[in-house]
Amino acid sequence: MDFRELARMAWRNLRRNRRRTLITAFSVAFGVLLSVTFTASGDYSYTNLINSSVTLGFGHLTVEPSGYNDTPSLAKYLSSSGEIRDRAAARPEVNGAYVRIVGQAMFASGAKSVGGQVIGFEPGRENPAHNIYLRSLKEGAAPGPDDPGGALIGAKMAEKLNLRLGKKLIYTLTDKNGEMVSGISRVRGIFATGENQVDGAVVLLPLERLRQVLHYNPDQATLVSIFIADQRRTETVRGELHQVLAGPDRAILTWRETQAELAGLIAIDQAGNYLMQFLVGLLIAAGILNTMLMSVMERRREFGMMMALGMGPRQVVTQVLIESFLIGVLGLLLGVLITTPWYLYMVRVGIDLSGQIGNDYSTSGVLVDPVLKFRLFRESVVGILAGIMVLTTVAGLFPAYRAGRVVPVECVRGN
Repeated sequence: MDFRELARMAWRNLRRNRRRTLITAFSVAFGVLLSVTFTASGDYSYTNLINSSVTLGFGHLTVEPSGYNDTPSLAKYLSSSGEIRDRAAARPEVNGAYVRIVGQAMFASGAKSVGGQVIGFEPGRENPAHNIYLRSLKEGAAPGPDDPGGALIGAKMAEKLNLRLGKKLIYTLTDKNGEMVSGISRVRGIFATGENQVDGAVVLLPLERLRQVLHYNPDQATLVSIFIADQRRTETVRGELHQVLAGPDRAILTWRETQAELAGLIAIDQAGNYLMQFLVGLLIAAGILNTMLMSVMERRREFGMMMALGMGPRQVVTQVLIESFLIGVLGLLLGVLITTPWYLYMVRVGIDLSGQIGNDYSTSGVLVDPVLKFRLFRESVVGILAGIMVLTTVAGLFPAYRAGRVVPVECVRGN
C-alpha cells in the first residue's frame, strides 16, 4: 500500500468522527491565534523600542574609540570620523551615518545649574527620522550650519533653568586634555520627547562649535552613529562594516551593547513570551495526543483486521501519523480563518493602553508607544507554522506506536 492510499484512508478515518476532529482542529486553531498574538505583539513592541532607543544618539551601530562604551570620556575620540561616516554611509544596508560628540556636562543659567548630556551633531546633515530631538521640536528651530552659537535643549531643562528662546546657556565640561572648559550658546529650539529623563538632561550643540570648545581637531569626534533599515540585520551589517572600518583603536558596537539595559529587558520579555508559547504548545499537543490515543484504542480491532489482511506495522504507524499531521493542517487552516480578522484589526487600529499605562510610560529612557499593535516578520510566520506542525506530528508518535504494536490475533478475538 503506497503513501497516497494511506493518506486517503487517514482522511476517511478523520471524517468518520467529524465532531472529535473539528474540536481537536479548533484547539490547534486557538493555539495559532495565541501564538500570533504573542509573537506579533512582541515583533511590533521590540522593533519600536529598538528603533526609538537608537535615535537617542548612538544608532543601531556605533563606531567609537576602544573602551569608550565601558568608561565614556571626552578624552577618548576618533581621529578620522568623517572618513568613517562616509565609508559607512556608502554601504547599501546603511540608510544614515552621522558624526557625533557625546559626553557629560554641567549646564547653567543665572544661579541655577543641572547636570546632563551634551550631544554634538551636524546641522543640516542629520535626518530627523534618525534624531528624536530634531523631530520632537516644540518651540523654535534647531541651529543651522550658519549658527554655530545656537543650542537645542529639552523642555524640562528649560523649566529647571528658566530658559526661553534666545536666552544664554552656559555649559562646562572636560576637554580632551582633561581640563575644565566652558562655552556659551543661545537657545534656538526646545524639544519635548515625552520622556522627562531625556527632556531634562540633554542639550544639542553644533558639532564644530563643540569641537572648538573641547580642543578637538576638525575631524575628531567621540563616535559615528550608523542606522540601518531593519534592526534584525544589525549583527550581519556589523560583520560587513568590520571588514572596511576595523582598526586597533576603534570598536564597532551594536545597540545591544550601547543600550545594554534595554537589550536585557527585551531579552527577559522575549524569554517570558517564548515560555508562554511553549506552554500553549504543550496544551495543544496534549489535546491531540488524547484525541489520537482515544481513536487508536477504539480502533484496535480495525487495526488488527488490517494487519491480518497484510498491512504491516510500519504502514499502520504511518497512517496514524498522517492523521495527526492532517489534524495539524486543518487546525492551521482554521487558525488562519479566525486569526486574520484579529491580526488585520491590530495592524491597522490596535488597542490603546494609555488609560492603563498613560502617555508617558517609559523603559530604559525610551518612551513606550501606548497603542499596542501587531507586526509579524517572515521568520516569525515560518516559526509559528513549523512549530504547530511539529507539535501535532510529535503528539501522534505515541498513539502511532501503540497502533503499530497491535497483535492481530488478540484484536480479532476481541481481547
